[in-house]
Amino acid sequence: MDTRVIAATNADLKTAVAEGTFREDLFYRLAVVTIRIPPLRERDEDVLLLAKAFLKRFAAQEGREGLLIDERAAHAIREYRWPGNVRELENRVKRAVIMAEGNTIRAADLELTSSEEIQIAAHTLKEAREALEREMVSRSLQKHGGKIAPAAADLGVSRPTLYELIGKLGIKRE
Repeated sequence: MDTRVIAATNADLKTAVAEGTFREDLFYRLAVVTIRIPPLRERDEDVLLLAKAFLKRFAAQEGREGLLIDERAAHAIREYRWPGNVRELENRVKRAVIMAEGNTIRAADLELTSSEEIQIAAHTLKEAREALEREMVSRSLQKHGGKIAPAAADLGVSRPTLYELIGKLGIKRE
């Protein structure tokens, strides 16, 4: 029998093999031809193009041709880290097409807010500072898979300081 297996993962299998959490023999059976497609968060130039392609498709399906993504929404799309990758982008755009009022998709329709909008929405300087800190800490933790040491280094703070911020800001770790 001649078979072909096509497999996809978001895990780093080489690291998993090195850590002993993935079988080495299975890795070498699967890794004959490897194609690495970087996650959406590493493809800044693609994210807005994909969003517009999804917008065009879903707007046609819903009979809402002519919908446009406004500037703040485009900025929020480029800034967001996309932990759910392309599927998350697709679902957010689909939901926005359904929920948008008028002919413009806003960041709120995508359920995304940029740091700029968070700061504007805050009523006091303390609220704006906390909102920005919460966003930056959350993004850094997300970027580093919830690992404290690299997230702290990324933010330029010590590990104890990061633990303190996580507690103060009420951030849930994955």
